[in-house]
Amino acid sequence: MLRLITLTSALALTATTALATDIRVGVSPGQHGEIMEEVAKVAAKDGLNIDVVEFSDYVVPNQALADGDIEANSFQHRPYLERQMADRGFDLVEVGTTINTPMSLYSNEFKSPEEIPDGSTIGIPNDPTNGGRALLVLQQKGLLKLADGVGLVPTVLDITENPRKIKIQELDAAQLPRSLDDLDAAMINTNYAIASGLDPVNDAIATETDSPYVNIIVVRKGEENADWVKPLVDAYHSPEVKKFIEDKYNGTVLTSW
Repeated sequence: MLRLITLTSALALTATTALATDIRVGVSPGQHGEIMEEVAKVAAKDGLNIDVVEFSDYVVPNQALADGDIEANSFQHRPYLERQMADRGFDLVEVGTTINTPMSLYSNEFKSPEEIPDGSTIGIPNDPTNGGRALLVLQQKGLLKLADGVGLVPTVLDITENPRKIKIQELDAAQLPRSLDDLDAAMINTNYAIASGLDPVNDAIATETDSPYVNIIVVRKGEENADWVKPLVDAYHSPEVKKFIEDKYNGTVLTSW
């Protein structure tokens, strides 16, 4: 009997140890970090301890993941990941979807795209994917026209019609909110807008529609079946996290599940 109790206790201890896993998840400032903090609270109930690591730009989280400095990241959409892997050779893989955050146009001076005058300067992110996304939104709003067939990553070289002679200024995505005083308008990702105090509902003068840019959780290839991956995704897709997103962001951040 003593042996049976000892064996049973050992098995229970092993099971508990297997659940007590520590991982580091990279995020960008704003809603990605805020949501992951809530995910961490849910995951902790199942023994998954998440250290949320915030990065100030869009390049470092994938490099940190590839280098093994973190176990996962949650900050980017599929087109951005695909471009990063093609350009930098990262061997990364998507394991779950998260949120969609429509990109919006902001201005301290004008109230609509129609008010933006000839010769104005509009800021866009300087990374290829988000810069291309910004140009597509500017086309949606009638400010310029892009060449046919450019897909999701057009560049300024793909502008074929620019009747208002709009000047496009490419800046680091995180700098765009702080640069609004020096620009006539800027295309800003929702996470950086919220982090800088902008309200996407009340402050944006135009917002992206029909967006294919759903955000994702990413890990190194070969680790997609690690024992912590499903608990991480399940915690993100939990009712508690969904309610947090709906209550906090009031429709400016959309869940994918």
